Order: sequence, then structure tokens, then C-alpha cells
Amino acid sequence: QVQLVESGGGLVQAGGSLRLSCAASGIIFRFITTRWYRQAPGKQRELVAGIISGGKTEYADSVKGRFTISRDNAKNMVYLQMNSLKAEDTAVYYCNIPLNRDYWGQGTQVTVSS
Repeated sequence: QVQLVESGGGLVQAGGSLRLSCAASGIIFRFITTRWYRQAPGKQRELVAGIISGGKTEYADSVKGRFTISRDNAKNMVYLQMNSLKAEDTAVYYCNIPLNRDYWGQGTQVTVSS
């Protein structure tokens, strides 16, 4: 059974950094696509970044140049390094695996104070 667990969220001042982690059980990240989404209060969940099995990455325009998605195959972890954080980055961040259905973690809260 596939399970995803996010960690690393917290409260940070604008301009600061956080690194989110996504741990998986029941699946191996390096063989699949993994994505980070976020959902702010009152807004729809939106795609933030993704990494495919070959390592190619994609980013939402709003985070390009500030966020970096990466994968550690040895640890079977996916990360989201977030730099130059802005108040509008405040949201719950979710790790996602699109397979026969979407698998989601429980989310981790990121709050950026201005």
C-alpha cells in the first residue's frame, strides 16, 4: 500500500527558506513522477513542482527560480527546497503521486509572515 508522509513545514519570515520532505512507503520514487501541490485557504489546490522518473523537473511560474524539487534515490525521498519565501506561499503543501489514482500525503503547513 502506498503511503506518503510530508514534513518540514513551519513558520518563517518572508525572504526565508524551508525544505519540505516527502517520504514514501510501498513505492519507489525514482521510477515514477512525483509532484508537490499546495492549497491556500479559500483557494484551489495548485501544482507547485514535479519531477519525473528521468529527473526532468517542472515548476509553476510563481515559484520558478525560488523553489527546487529534488529526489534522493538512496533514501527514497523527494524534497522541495523553498527559498525567498513570500507571504503568498503560505499554504498546506502536499506530496502527490499520480498512478492509477492520485496518492496524497496528509500535508504540511507552511506559513510565511510578512
